[in-house]
Amino acid sequence: MKNERIHAIYDASVQLFLQQGYSKTQISHIARKIGVSVGTIYHDFTGKEEIMHFLLKCTLDPDFIERDFERPITEELFWDLDQEIKDAFESIADEFGRNLEHAGTSYGFEDLISDAFDLMSRYAVGCLFIEKNPMDCGRLIQYYTDYRKQFFDTMSAYMESFIQTGIIRSLKSVKLSTSLIIETLSWWAMDVRYVTFEKQDISPEEAKEVCMDNMIHAYKK
Repeated sequence: MKNERIHAIYDASVQLFLQQGYSKTQISHIARKIGVSVGTIYHDFTGKEEIMHFLLKCTLDPDFIERDFERPITEELFWDLDQEIKDAFESIADEFGRNLEHAGTSYGFEDLISDAFDLMSRYAVGCLFIEKNPMDCGRLIQYYTDYRKQFFDTMSAYMESFIQTGIIRSLKSVKLSTSLIIETLSWWAMDVRYVTFEKQDISPEEAKEVCMDNMIHAYKK
């Protein structure tokens, strides 16, 4: 595997940053987890902040980890990262709403649940990092809050359209039902892989299948 140690540092950092928290994680914890010296970590990264930014960058671009890096990896690679993340949130939110005008015709409830799950699964690490470490994220927490609001509003609009076109049953509260759907999907697409108390060996495909089966039977006419 190319950049094998970088991969190991990434995997260990994801687990530690999401489970025990960024502020409580030390370079020595990462080194111990992958069985190398602290000096070896500093050979690859100039510090913990660079590892955190590397993690977020890889969320935006999964192929980033395969690049040929000059060691150690420095903050220079991440100078525009905050803006990249802001732009990504805006682009993702806009893309998620692209089928609103087709809701209930060429775009069905199954499509919505599938797309929402895939979206959450794709960006799970970065989103969970912001959720679990808000005090360490600076402007990112506001960008994420804005994105979540737009995502919720778009999801609610889809649900309203599906009710109006008779695709799903009437709901006592569209907003509360939308919240339930989002939180259920996010748990199965994000939390179950990284931060649940009981560790479960569930593939993303299995998790998605469970969500699709239950959501469709719960809401579709």
